[in-house]
Amino acid sequence: MTTAGTAPLSYPFNIPESLDLSAEYERARSRPGLLKVQLAYGEPAWLVTRYAEARFVLGDQRFSRALADEHDEPRQSEGRRSGGILSMDPPDHTRLRTLVAKAFTVRQVEKLRPQVKELTRELLDELEAAGPPVDLVDRYALPIPVAVICRLLGVPEEDRPKFRVWSDAALSTSSLTAEEFETNRAELRAYMARLIEQHRKEPQDDLMTALIDARDVDDRLSELELIDLCVGILVAGHETTATQIPNFVLALLDHPDQLDLLRGDLSLINGAVEELLRFVPLGSGAGQPRYATEDIDVGGTLVRAGEPVLVAVGAANRDALRFDAPGKLDIRRTGNQHLGFGHGVHHCLGAQLARLELQEAISALITRFPGLRVAGDVEWKTQMLVRGPRVLPVGW
Repeated sequence: MTTAGTAPLSYPFNIPESLDLSAEYERARSRPGLLKVQLAYGEPAWLVTRYAEARFVLGDQRFSRALADEHDEPRQSEGRRSGGILSMDPPDHTRLRTLVAKAFTVRQVEKLRPQVKELTRELLDELEAAGPPVDLVDRYALPIPVAVICRLLGVPEEDRPKFRVWSDAALSTSSLTAEEFETNRAELRAYMARLIEQHRKEPQDDLMTALIDARDVDDRLSELELIDLCVGILVAGHETTATQIPNFVLALLDHPDQLDLLRGDLSLINGAVEELLRFVPLGSGAGQPRYATEDIDVGGTLVRAGEPVLVAVGAANRDALRFDAPGKLDIRRTGNQHLGFGHGVHHCLGAQLARLELQEAISALITRFPGLRVAGDVEWKTQMLVRGPRVLPVGW
């Protein structure tokens, strides 16, 4: 069993101007044990790149998210993303997640499908009327999840320009100082606190009102927990899906055989979305370190109590020990238990909603525009936790 190694490698490995998975991950998977890495800020961490070990770390409650608050957490920016449900362990995590989970069940989410279908149709009508080239991100990929999460939570959609700036900063890995990061978070919290007060005065049939009742009537969460929970739902509820829609379009355009297969048989869309979630490495690098609460053997490496472990989901999803031909996009792939939505207690709460939005957005787009193509220079997001186009000009 290994307990230490050479000097930590600089991390993350992926470059922002691409959806490729860095070859460094393949080299890491081929080595015995775990790799030690160093991010721009915080202490060194162990890096998990293989599927079995990723599931183990994500699923074993001896690895804590909450302990990050007591350490110099490995991170890509000076500011720290502490607080909120993603920084909690059970039972606090369970208490908050239970309050929200019923809004994101398969049954509840499926009720939204007709609205999402209609929304995609309206947006595609506008795209067609505008004529090519148009920016797929601003005119299509972003409005879909923004509209859905705003309606679900109870946030005015016209406030999108405000929270878009705050959301970008919340996920930024740029040179924002810790003070600037905290200022941005305070502004977003203040905005949400005002919305919550409006909902208290004028209750609505939405998730925010239900969470307010859980706070005011049942005393099941604190006021700050209420604010951070709503902030987390708003940011997480649109950012990754808005990024993955253009990512999936680029991946399909890069694999025309798979695009033709899907366009010829839209019943494959559910499997296609699962395969794209596996195939496209969204993150610029692994985040949200888990801290060992005791000495634990992970893949032949002894992780000492108090040491952080990062899980590279994109690398685990390309592990040949778990997936046949992992570097191949195959929308007919079966048994696709990818880790695109995580695993364990922090498995993505909105996974079913994201699936629905991706299914409807991709199928509607490729059906309406059989000649869909990139029609200009792609402007990539940089210095962000997620990778994808900021601007994607398309034609048809």
